[in-house]
Amino acid sequence: MPDTRLALDLALTLRHDGRGGVADDLGTPEGLTAWVRERPGLIGPVPGADGRAADSAPADAWKADEESLAAVRSLRAAVRALFAHAVRPDEPSPADARHLMPVPEALDRLNAAAGAVPTVPRLDWPDEGDPVASRHPTGAARRKDALPAALARAVIGFLAGPDRAALRACHAPRCVRYFIKEHPRQEWCKPSCGNRARVARHHERHRSPHP
Repeated sequence: MPDTRLALDLALTLRHDGRGGVADDLGTPEGLTAWVRERPGLIGPVPGADGRAADSAPADAWKADEESLAAVRSLRAAVRALFAHAVRPDEPSPADARHLMPVPEALDRLNAAAGAVPTVPRLDWPDEGDPVASRHPTGAARRKDALPAALARAVIGFLAGPDRAALRACHAPRCVRYFIKEHPRQEWCKPSCGNRARVARHHERHRSPHP
């Protein structure tokens, strides 16, 4: 489920702005900085020049620049194209419908981002507790690649896992979100969207016919 949550969080940085348009939480480096700092486990250690893993900076010290912003936004475009592919034959989010990249291009972009920081498995076993498996960077990796790589690997884990089958696009009025359908009768990403959809249906049914 952590991969699912992170993959959705990335896609949901595009959202309805409350005025009929789409807001982008990653519109500026400051926006990306705030988003990453809200997820302190996202940025892990990155190998230094000697190939050994360097200690990661504290989450509240990480700061995005234009290059990291462009890389994450590029990845997000690929992710939303793959989300649109995953919900077929249903319609994708209306935020994507007119400018989706081809699926092969989206896959290439996702896989390239995930492979930019090679990792190896590692087992840790505390004195009191169970063994814990994790993956750590190895080899010559660039710090700027660490964030897109972590996001891309989470998206791959989600799309290749069981939660993908429950992915839906919310088609309530003004909503552009994707969500995981958690029970058979769920149609909307959240109750407020269901309320808007029911109101819209009511108005549609009672709208006076044109003369």
